[in-house]
Amino acid sequence: MKKIAVILSGSGVFDGAEIHESVLALHAIEKEGASWHCFAPNVDQHHVINHITGEEMSETRNVLVEAARVARGNVQDVAQLNVAEFDALLVPGGFGAAKNLSDFAFKGAECQVHPDVEKACKAFATANKPAGYLCIAPALIPIIYGSGVKGTIGQDEATASAFNQLGGEHINCCVDEIVYDDNHHVLSTPAYMLAETISQAASGIDKLVHQLVKLS
Repeated sequence: MKKIAVILSGSGVFDGAEIHESVLALHAIEKEGASWHCFAPNVDQHHVINHITGEEMSETRNVLVEAARVARGNVQDVAQLNVAEFDALLVPGGFGAAKNLSDFAFKGAECQVHPDVEKACKAFATANKPAGYLCIAPALIPIIYGSGVKGTIGQDEATASAFNQLGGEHINCCVDEIVYDDNHHVLSTPAYMLAETISQAASGIDKLVHQLVKLS
């Protein structure tokens, strides 16, 4: 059975991993006959957002502890991720990818990726193992793979521009399609950058995971 490492960024679209995307991704992996194994950085979230009001809350939460909510406790520190044990990598979106896995939400093209996350993602790139990035998470792709890598965050002009400034080649993409850079074995799909329903998000995620497992 193929093993897929999944890096989560917390729990909740505005300050962590997008829960629908994360669960759809885990379900898609199982439907392809593979197994999923979740990881997250053991750091505090950038901030905590009230998901009813959208306002910041005066409390602190840990990304690894919050990710455990999505993974039903089955999650490890991303610093322990050993690429040799896995066939492919998957990174769901949500603002946590741009706030906790990196600071893309605040610095755009000047952003940096959390060192443990960057090390793990680059390990898959160096090992020439396939990886998939969902929603806003593809903003990390140019940092991981370098100049000229192809990817998509959908059709948002500002985010696409930052992707290109980071050295990538952004490809506009519909919610039910994927972009595959066959030189780097990296896949991306817009998911909730464009999706208005769970089913729309699933259409691209299922397609990406099918290809990810097939390539692994």
